[in-house]
Amino acid sequence: MRIYVDYDDCLCETARAFTVIAERLFGKKVPYEKVRFFNLQDSFGLTDEEYKEIMIEGHRPEILLSFEETPGASRVLNEWIDQGHEVSIITGRPFSSFETSREWLDRHGMQRVNMFFLNKYGRDSIISNNDFNLELEDYYRMKFDYAVEDSPMAFRFFEHLPELKVLIYDRPWNREGGLPGSNYFRCPDWEEIRRQVRG
Repeated sequence: MRIYVDYDDCLCETARAFTVIAERLFGKKVPYEKVRFFNLQDSFGLTDEEYKEIMIEGHRPEILLSFEETPGASRVLNEWIDQGHEVSIITGRPFSSFETSREWLDRHGMQRVNMFFLNKYGRDSIISNNDFNLELEDYYRMKFDYAVEDSPMAFRFFEHLPELKVLIYDRPWNREGGLPGSNYFRCPDWEEIRRQVRG
């Protein structure tokens, strides 16, 4: 099987880290469970300049390397690879974070996972001088059987794969509104994701 896995908030606790950064930089105290929007500018009530500042701060190598692993992520990904499945991380991070993102994966036992950077969210306009190592036309030629994703903003990238099963990692910002289709399944943790793929 071919499995798409998002990076932030699926493999690591990115939003939790950003709640700490928002309080440190701007005094914005927003509990993790109150992060209602995937767009952190909206969740933290930031100006355009503050949003740019928090994104630059949050993508500094030492900050990215400090993110906690989402419990069970590396164990499940390695189990899939051992079983012969093809696992690809498709991230919307700016490509300037490639080396640090690869180092984080390696430190957390995910050395064998492929990683692709796709401009999902237009962040190249915030953190300048970026390329992406996966263009949209190339992404749309890729086929997947399962996808693990947390962001409702990314669901549009699955419309070309009607048979795809999308496993939504349950997060505060994806709980409002219904699921886009009967092939979308909400999962509270990596054990449930593992069960869905195995099942």
